[in-house]
Amino acid sequence: MNQDEIFEKVREVLVEALAVDEDEVTPEATLFSDLGAESIDVLDISFQLERAFGIKIGQGELFPEGVTQDPEYVQDGKLTDKGLQTLREQLPHFDLSAIEKDRSVQNVVSMFTVQSLVNFVAQKLKEQNA
Repeated sequence: MNQDEIFEKVREVLVEALAVDEDEVTPEATLFSDLGAESIDVLDISFQLERAFGIKIGQGELFPEGVTQDPEYVQDGKLTDKGLQTLREQLPHFDLSAIEKDRSVQNVVSMFTVQSLVNFVAQKLKEQNA
């Protein structure tokens, strides 16, 4: 599957899971700010991606749990070095460049884009076929 095919399927999943219009689901759209996803939607999105692509997504694999609430990872509203390293390890499919420049916890939410989901699925498919 190429990136365009993965994007189209991811778009279908997000339209269904979040009840948004197809034209709202662009690669740069953020799941939480632009598309209105809530934390409860993460489970539905994960389940639908598993079904659509025939992949298995472990708990916390798509979106790390608790990183922004752990005082070891966040101090004074900013990610610590350990917090940033944890995100790098848990989310190799995400572009962390904005967070590296400004470690504000608000920036963590903005990195969850449609393209990051496409990258995640592409990586899972590659691992599955290896």
